[in-house]
Amino acid sequence: MELELGLDTFGDMTNTPDGRAKTHAQVVRDVVEQGVLADAVGLDVFGIGEHHREDFAISAPEVVLAAIAARTGRIRLGSAVTVLSSDDPIRVFQRFSTVDAVSGGRAEVILGRGSFIESFPLFGYDLADYERLFTEKLDLFTRLSREREVSFSGSIHPGLVRQRVFPPVEGGVLKTWIGVGGSPESVVRAAHHGLPMMLAIIGGAPARFRPFVDLYHRIREEAGQPRLPIGLHSPGHVAATDAEARDQFFDGFRIMHGLVGRTRGWSELRREDFDRECDRGSLYVGSPETVARKIAATVRALDVSRFDLKYSGGPVPHEWSMEAIRLYGEKVAPMVRDMLA
Repeated sequence: MELELGLDTFGDMTNTPDGRAKTHAQVVRDVVEQGVLADAVGLDVFGIGEHHREDFAISAPEVVLAAIAARTGRIRLGSAVTVLSSDDPIRVFQRFSTVDAVSGGRAEVILGRGSFIESFPLFGYDLADYERLFTEKLDLFTRLSREREVSFSGSIHPGLVRQRVFPPVEGGVLKTWIGVGGSPESVVRAAHHGLPMMLAIIGGAPARFRPFVDLYHRIREEAGQPRLPIGLHSPGHVAATDAEARDQFFDGFRIMHGLVGRTRGWSELRREDFDRECDRGSLYVGSPETVARKIAATVRALDVSRFDLKYSGGPVPHEWSMEAIRLYGEKVAPMVRDMLA
């Protein structure tokens, strides 16, 4: 499969170049500009993640994606990730089928259980039902994305009988991925549902995820089913030189790491740990050539057909992110494709 190169953001709260905090509203507007630039520099996909906490600005990715769709003409637009467990699968489908209509067939969705759990109490869900919620809602969503009339029964929905849901996807099927973190069970689920798998690799050597790739393909092959795309998402930043990229990205990334780590027991990120991840782990930070070489090596190691760079990292200024997007599209992407060719 031809390699696709994309960008992801969670709408991290950012600062101005002189260090003043921006408003949530301004960050949302900045993300729209970033998506428009990603289209202009020729990238394949732009994804926006969903969060419900103070350090991220975007809780309704579909609305922002629709705004980007109205100002772009080619780039595909998707979620990264939609927390299906704490949402209504029918409403999720309707929102993304609407983005698909606005964009002329460029919408896609990545569904996940949610590594952030703030949405569960916010929308009245019990974390004790974490697994059951995702399993049943995924079953319903896959039917909605493939069938014009849906019949369904389960413990979390009163049931549907030959129900049509509007607007339908103009092209017939909404492209849907399953986001996978560190769970083999999630790999099995993606394979059995016949959905492409998106690996979220945020630390350590990327090659350690090769068993997940092999497991996914083996399940599909044993069932006599064709291969489906596998992609991955990892954080990174591009600047003119390696030193400049690391210096620009570290402080913001460290702050974001600390905010998330408070609830997960992470120790404070030290510069030496950050540099080690840049050298040998899953941080794609550096000059265009450095980032391109690292992406190409990961694509070869895991045999994936899509790489999404999570370019936002805490309060990194919008201006630096815009330059990173420009370099990623104009310099990194062509180099990666040349290296793999």
